[in-house]
Amino acid sequence: MSHNLAVRDVFDAIADPTRRELIRLLADTSELPLHELTPRFEMGRTAVSKHLTILKEAGLVRDRKVGRETRFRLHAAPLREVQDWVSFYDKFWRMNLLRLDQLLKEEDETT
Repeated sequence: MSHNLAVRDVFDAIADPTRRELIRLLADTSELPLHELTPRFEMGRTAVSKHLTILKEAGLVRDRKVGRETRFRLHAAPLREVQDWVSFYDKFWRMNLLRLDQLLKEEDETT
């Protein structure tokens, strides 16, 4: 599979709190092997590995072999889609709350 071809939706990948925590951990460092990530969760190595695979399928994690271990690093570019979506709704709510505030002020002035 090409690193540029995500086969899983980014929103689906970040929906799980464990995967969001993996993203946070990987964002704090250049890369980490599975054996250093696993103890940070209350699950086994296989479960953590499956979460990393989902993140990898979404293009959010890249890996490389170093000897017998696989090291994982964050590839944050796909998170831009999430940021754009959140930004749209942030703007939407700000505009609507501003309109509501204006309406309430107008109502106060007329009473």
